[in-house]
Amino acid sequence: MVEVFSAILTVLGLTLFEIITSLDNAVINSDVLRTMSPRGKRWFLIWGLVAAVFLVRGLLPLLIVWASNPSLGPVGALTISFSKDPAVLKAVEQSQPILLIAGGVFLIFLFFHWLFMEEKSYGLKAERFIYRHGLWFYTVVSIILAVLAWFGIQRNSLLAFGAVIGSTTYFIVHGFRQNAEAREKELINKTELSDLSKLVYLEVIDAAFSVDGVLGAFAFTISVPFIIIGNGLGAIAVRELTLRNIETVKNYKYLKNGAMYSMLFLGLIMIANSFGMHIPQWFSPIITFIVIGFSLWKSAKSYDG
Repeated sequence: MVEVFSAILTVLGLTLFEIITSLDNAVINSDVLRTMSPRGKRWFLIWGLVAAVFLVRGLLPLLIVWASNPSLGPVGALTISFSKDPAVLKAVEQSQPILLIAGGVFLIFLFFHWLFMEEKSYGLKAERFIYRHGLWFYTVVSIILAVLAWFGIQRNSLLAFGAVIGSTTYFIVHGFRQNAEAREKELINKTELSDLSKLVYLEVIDAAFSVDGVLGAFAFTISVPFIIIGNGLGAIAVRELTLRNIETVKNYKYLKNGAMYSMLFLGLIMIANSFGMHIPQWFSPIITFIVIGFSLWKSAKSYDG
């Protein structure tokens, strides 16, 4: 019974995290969809959803686990969390810290970029002050990487390498995302493009924006089936919001803040686990519910006011 409750809690946490981290992209998608025909919108909801769930949110976590444990093969990577094989358990124990610290560094860098460099609705007084000193972003993340690499070397040299991988992944993905955002905004004004062309663009851009949710999912579980279910449900919910209720979502101006603070906490949890602190599995979904719940309450209070 406890395992069933834990599984449900994990899936719900994954779903909420996927929804909240995808809202920014959903807002831009909705603007593009306004330039498409009803048939094109149906394509986006049906065939685009298949690509988003199975090709991106299904394949990407499987590839990440497989890359971390090449000896397992694709089937072993898919069933890794259900295996009782001592050899498999040992492989997981050895590779999981590297995966976790890489994902944790990625999420923390993402949070600090938002905190220092991005315009936002200021939910906390310190956020405005920090934004005015945006150039310190590079100093802060460099110091974080240096500290993690130093302590990683003391424990396991591969931990230090994992931290570098997380940093490298962040800067690569960030470059793609900046270009993707610019390209997606251009689509709004390109009336000569066909619906199919726009759909392909939207799916490519969605892939660039899905990395946050996929990497953050490993703070909840390393079970690829659970990640696929949770992120898949979140992707379905976001598609529905994009087509029907995105204007309402725009009024909740602190949701982005909640998403970013969730990434900070999940990143810290992943790094703590990578150093052997063993944070309970239920803690990640609970802290996500609390942070997102607070951002919803603050947004609703501000909107009502």
